[in-house]
Amino acid sequence: MGLRGHSTWRGSGRRRAAYAGGMCGRYAASARPDELIEAFDVDEDHTGDPARSILKSPQSPPAGEPDWNMAPSKQAPVVLTRRPRGDGPDDEAEPSRQLRLLTWGLVPAWSKEVTMGLRMVNARAESVLGKGAFAKAALARRCLVPAQGWYEWQVSPTAVDAKGKPRKQPFFIHRADGAPVAFAGLYEFWRDREVPEGEPDAWLTTFTIITTAADPGMDRIHDRQPLVLEPEQWEQWLDPDEKDPGYVQGVLDFARPGRFEAYPVGRAVGATRNNGPHLLDPAPVAELEGVIDPMTGEVIGS
Repeated sequence: MGLRGHSTWRGSGRRRAAYAGGMCGRYAASARPDELIEAFDVDEDHTGDPARSILKSPQSPPAGEPDWNMAPSKQAPVVLTRRPRGDGPDDEAEPSRQLRLLTWGLVPAWSKEVTMGLRMVNARAESVLGKGAFAKAALARRCLVPAQGWYEWQVSPTAVDAKGKPRKQPFFIHRADGAPVAFAGLYEFWRDREVPEGEPDAWLTTFTIITTAADPGMDRIHDRQPLVLEPEQWEQWLDPDEKDPGYVQGVLDFARPGRFEAYPVGRAVGATRNNGPHLLDPAPVAELEGVIDPMTGEVIGS
């Protein structure tokens, strides 16, 4: 796990982090659809299909374009496997792996309003199968959420901000081997009864990211992290016919420490209006105050 770009480390806005303080609430989705199609062996690209958005203003960057500050309520690329509807009751079409744009923040089918999705950005692995909002999706509507990595905010044990509250330092966490990150996720369909059937906005498709206990070292940044799956797990996790709760629970319990690296980044990522690859640049050492090195536990800065 080294801390890239910091030779002095021993051993190597508008909507602030309301989500980041207690869960995975920001990540970098910097790959283009053609790159995701290749990396995730996708059969069908549906990122150009009409899809309902819940944002009041146009998404920036546009949905499907590289986004280095993906936040809840945005549409994000998601990989899922679906069996197409056949023309008759006996028509069993083969399932296909698809890339689609889904809204981050799961809205259960029974919900009366889309704003419920803001409370369903994450699903805890320990309770997914027992929660009414997630249980059915966990058995039938599982997905992968591609990312370059994710952001998490570390609460300083020594430094405070101008308001006297513990200072929060953003980190970027990514795979040490440079491979794409695949968050385990769930998705759901919500029908807007006020919109006529057949209209593009009649249905809203949303997703949530499953979180689990943080790996040793990473827990010095935050006690939770996304559940990241390995390529050999993808096919069965995406299989809509795999509905065994025992299998699902086994994946929810999955852990493989040592896969990730983390380094502090600038505070600009805290505002969703900020975007671009510069958000991944390591923060200058002079800007760090009361920051804990995930590798050693050493506190950097007074």
